[in-house]
Amino acid sequence: MDTRNIQYFMAVYEHLHFTRAAEALGISQPTLSQQIRILEAEFGIPLFDRIGKKVVATEAGRLLRQYGMKMIQAELDVKNAIKELASAQRGTVRLAVLPSDLDFQLVPLFVQFNAKYPDIQLQAISTIYVQEEVLNYKVDMGIGLAGPPDPRLVQIPLRSEPYHLFVRADSELARRDSITLQELQQHALVMYPQGFLGRDLVDKVCKQEGFELTTVMETSSANSLLQLVSAGIGATIQPDSLLRQKNEYPAITSIPIKGATPVRQLQLMYYADRFISGSQQQLTKWLIDFFK
Repeated sequence: MDTRNIQYFMAVYEHLHFTRAAEALGISQPTLSQQIRILEAEFGIPLFDRIGKKVVATEAGRLLRQYGMKMIQAELDVKNAIKELASAQRGTVRLAVLPSDLDFQLVPLFVQFNAKYPDIQLQAISTIYVQEEVLNYKVDMGIGLAGPPDPRLVQIPLRSEPYHLFVRADSELARRDSITLQELQQHALVMYPQGFLGRDLVDKVCKQEGFELTTVMETSSANSLLQLVSAGIGATIQPDSLLRQKNEYPAITSIPIKGATPVRQLQLMYYADRFISGSQQQLTKWLIDFFK
């Protein structure tokens, strides 16, 4: 068994269709079917059930996917380690980041990274599914909301951030020193849609207090939310660090929320058994220093 056959298997598992998997791999469908039969003969058990035109993974197939991903990643880690040894300063670092942090906080750090490692490609991916991207080997590391301990991961706490109310600087609310979530039931709000981490965190605290907030407009972009606040459409509830670069939004004021306050706990995470290149180690240190 080699990783090429595992990659063939993974393609079929992803598409659950031999023809589409073969097209994605750039090989013929008979060749792909033959390679899967070789794997099944080696294991002595079917990896897929073929019911007419429908393909369904068996229990053995689900197990092979779980361990096959680790085999493919292990091969990639070996290649990266040897490549780094040979070339010292080349390669790619993949980082998953929550959208608002990517838009408003980390660009200066990326500039610093490029200055030190000009030949290394940094791929910063905006996603709300940071941990899933790390666990599926889609990225090398991620910055997301802290979750329960996972033995597969190294999880490094970064910082806790309370949420504030962002309002237009010339609005009546801007004269307040603080405000409660309950008071916001009487004010127009612009927020992320439900299902977004930040929105769900706010809704959870409100639900615990026995009420719900309503919105006049929703958007999935942090930039759009702040533009709507600047235009006077409504206020928004966001992490206080979102306005770190305040010069970009001088028309917005941040008001602390008193009483029950949404707080997000950020963490840096990566696979415990992954190869960590020198550039990734440096980026990890910079990220920890930046957030702390």
